[in-house]
Amino acid sequence: AQTEGSSQEGDGAQGETAGQADGMVMSNGRLLDPSRPMVALTFDDGPYAPVGNRIMDCMEKYNGRGTFFVVGNRVNSFQEELRRMQAAGHEIANHSYSHKYLQKLGAEQIRNEVEGCNQAVAAVTGVSPALIHQPIILWNIDTRDWATKNAAQTAAAVIGKVKDGDIVLMHELYSSTAQAVEQIAPALTGQGFQLVTVSELIQFRGGAAPGVISYSFPPA
Repeated sequence: AQTEGSSQEGDGAQGETAGQADGMVMSNGRLLDPSRPMVALTFDDGPYAPVGNRIMDCMEKYNGRGTFFVVGNRVNSFQEELRRMQAAGHEIANHSYSHKYLQKLGAEQIRNEVEGCNQAVAAVTGVSPALIHQPIILWNIDTRDWATKNAAQTAAAVIGKVKDGDIVLMHELYSSTAQAVEQIAPALTGQGFQLVTVSELIQFRGGAAPGVISYSFPPA
């Protein structure tokens, strides 16, 4: 978020001064080590508080931050969840206003989808999303959690398969995904990974890892 980013730039400068000796950098309310591996866990199709809050509970235990690509027409129903995301340093990103297939829309319709979501988020948090798949965000590990709805299979798609700089695609709508995160977060941090936002990954790794377009829509 841009407002948060402004204050975080100040925090980051202080973090760099305080942590110069060991190279640690303050980002989104905690210290990161740019020399250690990083992975970004992303969650599409929310907000949905019963799952999103559980994901955030887990991520915070492991000093992690996630990126939540939210659908604009769901935002008003889960305002407190969005405020928690913002306050805790998670990243709120744009997944269109009504979850339509953008490749089937004209330019004006796409603009309306993007701006509609930006406005919905800004009405709750005071800040428009910095990312939409804007710039286009890529992912290179697709857990297919929406298809299996199986926590063990979702976790198995990630644990032992990620590398530094990877972006992992999951969805915020399924309790099985929250359960998978409760396995993924301790496993990855135990292996030395830091759980970061997409913007942090871009900042510290110079760009997103090659993959396929992250604007994915599971079948209805």
